[in-house]
Amino acid sequence: MTVAIVGRPNVGKSTLFNRLVGRREALVHDRPGVTRDRRYGNAQLGPLEFRVIDTAGFEDGAEDTMEGRMRGQTEKAIADADVALLVIDARAGVMPLDAHFAELVRRSNTPVILVANKTEAKNTQGAVLEAYSLGLGEPVAISAEHGQGLDALYEALLPYAPEGTGDPEDEDAPEEVDTDGALFDEMDAEKIDAAGAAAAAAAAARPLQLAIVGRPN
Repeated sequence: MTVAIVGRPNVGKSTLFNRLVGRREALVHDRPGVTRDRRYGNAQLGPLEFRVIDTAGFEDGAEDTMEGRMRGQTEKAIADADVALLVIDARAGVMPLDAHFAELVRRSNTPVILVANKTEAKNTQGAVLEAYSLGLGEPVAISAEHGQGLDALYEALLPYAPEGTGDPEDEDAPEEVDTDGALFDEMDAEKIDAAGAAAAAAAAARPLQLAIVGRPN
């Protein structure tokens, strides 16, 4: 089974990708559009194993622009997948680009699961309810950063898995997905996050440097 993670920029797609594959393989940054190309990884939720595709944030643009090429990569990932995870940011609520993206995946032949990410934040219940307006059914509420809600995501993905894969009647299948066992060490993640924040702060403190170039005269 192949699962594509899609959505507008900066909703946590790469964080979810890293959570599923168990390592920090995809780029994660607060600046939208950091991921430019499709990234592939082998993922696991409990007994369910599948291939996952991380995609660039979807933005409008002509085909010969970077935004247009990013959109093309996303559309190709949706076409190649058995199911797409459309991720929205529950802290920000439903945005116009989320609705545009919902229409895109609805027109495709690929089944879609709506995922409301960043629900660890306070006052996100309203945004989760608002997500019903996208017309993609009940949203799965998760926090990719904290590993919350992955048991619900497992249940949502299970119907699209090959027959017999991750069978809930299998004695090896857990009642609730272990969000820690196959994932990277949280202490390591905290160290990486702290180092990244320190580097960003140091860069911001440096004076702006400009280079003036051009032909003579």
